[in-house]
Amino acid sequence: MLSAKEKFIVLTDNDMLVKADAIILLEGDGFSRLAHCAKLFHNKLAPVICFSGGAENKPYGSFNFEMYEDKLIDFNLNKTDFIIENKSQHTQEQAIEVIKLSRERNWKKIILVASHFHQYRAYLTFLKIIEDSGYELVIINSSASDLPWFETQPWGQRFQLLNSEFEKIEKYMELGHCATYEEAIDYQVWKEEWILAK
Repeated sequence: MLSAKEKFIVLTDNDMLVKADAIILLEGDGFSRLAHCAKLFHNKLAPVICFSGGAENKPYGSFNFEMYEDKLIDFNLNKTDFIIENKSQHTQEQAIEVIKLSRERNWKKIILVASHFHQYRAYLTFLKIIEDSGYELVIINSSASDLPWFETQPWGQRFQLLNSEFEKIEKYMELGHCATYEEAIDYQVWKEEWILAK
């Protein structure tokens, strides 16, 4: 029998991809998530990309939006295609700020984009903030999953980073900063019913 963690991984990796109000590009893993966001945007899955993150730490892979600007033309994107959220310094703050933006702009569905190794913690963090805020928001997972697992970056191999991400999930669950796997599964059930009813 699969554990709740294993079921959560399967559901997160195979989420229903539908049109949304915004694509959320989480800062991190260098420039690697931009191509996937551009593909979603050009396929008209959302009218805007929200870049979330204000940290600048190159050795850790945190490149702020100013560092992205010269890359946009490579993906047929313009600065006007983006909303910039540059207050947040880590995943929990990204969740807080993006959900604040969602309330302000009346977003009901967002497509959350992180690298495959980080998608699980990002999703659980966003879900916890949603639960705490009481705002009804559909999070659709669409990780930049075509990235190499064993490529060496200054911030490490993605395969190696996967272990530390799940260690962080356990730690942050204990601290109450992440939703549990069971809560995420319940949310997936609600989300699918919500999407299919529309």
